[in-house]
Amino acid sequence: MCGSSGLTKFLDLGFMPPADSFLRRDQLSESETYYPLEVAQCEQCGLAQLTDVVSPEVLYRHDYPYESSITRAGHEHWREFASTVTSSFKLSARDLVVDIGSNVGVLLECFRENGAKILGIDPATNIVRIAERRGIETLDEFFGVEVARRVLDEKGRATVITATNVFAHVDDLRGFVEAVELLLAPKGAFIFEAPHFGNLIEQLEYDTIYHEHLSYLSLKPLVAFFRQFGMEVFDVQERDIHGGSFRVFVCRQGQRQISPAVDAMLRREEQMKLYDRSVLDQFAERVKKNRDDLVWLLYSLKRQGKRIVAVSAPAKGMTLLNYCRLGPELLEFVTEKSKLKIGRFTPGLHIPVVADDELLARKVDYALLLAWNFAKEIMCNLREFTSAGGKFIVPIPAPVVVLNP
Repeated sequence: MCGSSGLTKFLDLGFMPPADSFLRRDQLSESETYYPLEVAQCEQCGLAQLTDVVSPEVLYRHDYPYESSITRAGHEHWREFASTVTSSFKLSARDLVVDIGSNVGVLLECFRENGAKILGIDPATNIVRIAERRGIETLDEFFGVEVARRVLDEKGRATVITATNVFAHVDDLRGFVEAVELLLAPKGAFIFEAPHFGNLIEQLEYDTIYHEHLSYLSLKPLVAFFRQFGMEVFDVQERDIHGGSFRVFVCRQGQRQISPAVDAMLRREEQMKLYDRSVLDQFAERVKKNRDDLVWLLYSLKRQGKRIVAVSAPAKGMTLLNYCRLGPELLEFVTEKSKLKIGRFTPGLHIPVVADDELLARKVDYALLLAWNFAKEIMCNLREFTSAGGKFIVPIPAPVVVLNP
């Protein structure tokens, strides 16, 4: 963000395949490419970031398996997002909302229901086709200056540009913001969401580190970054989704009053010592302990003859499985709701992915809950499993067996 080359590495999770590269059966005999997964912090501005970048063409262009519409909690979050923004900025049918990394268009659908014009931009071709079948106009492109110029010519300026869980995925952030600035209306707002680095550190959310997530965002480096473009963060709001996220509001300098929430979060980040090397070193040690504790728990249960599987197959879960080396000799299968993943095998360790029904059909004793950020909803949906005597294991922030979900 600041152009400095002074990076200090504080966490090394080893070499891993891309977290969303689920395999078909006919691909199991083919080689997989593993990439370093290391996190460093900039000594100048404080941004936490990966040390190595995997090509976005590899990550997103071919057979991307993530849909943003799976959970009820997710749906409620997008509805709240669209409703809050529509009300705050008094959006009408004259206003264009552009969502970057729009996926299947769930957020845009909510904006459309609130009366705004909408346009999605996403590079995952298979996901774009799904969005189009749902009636969401979507450009099958990586967002950049050329795409922004084309949208500007065809649709005019955007009153609101959103990027939920996308901004942290971008390597060329400078080019990205230049494109936003080009497309944004003079008094418009760029609004993005991402997990907050403070939650990652405090709640030990190390599994949220994977190759798609290039930046681990906090407010301090963002404020300085946008200032370089004549823009400023004018508000910030916290949300519970994805283990604790923050919603950042950006406009051109002087166009809006700065909320007290901005200074409040900057002060809190300093109190959390997010830019203190000793805190980051302690975090790395806690990560190793979590791995050791989880492996000990699972193998103890296995030695007792218990049948163990994993429930849900989010990208974060692939980091956990590969870092802890939890393979099919320990976890018989992983269950999923997403049709894009069922019938595939997990990257790296090749655990079969099956439908949630198999959890009951195969009389499993323990289920490792990989999508812990939706633990309450998932355990509620699968209450028949616990009624039959099954138990869930939540791995983050510390491995725990849930007796009464």
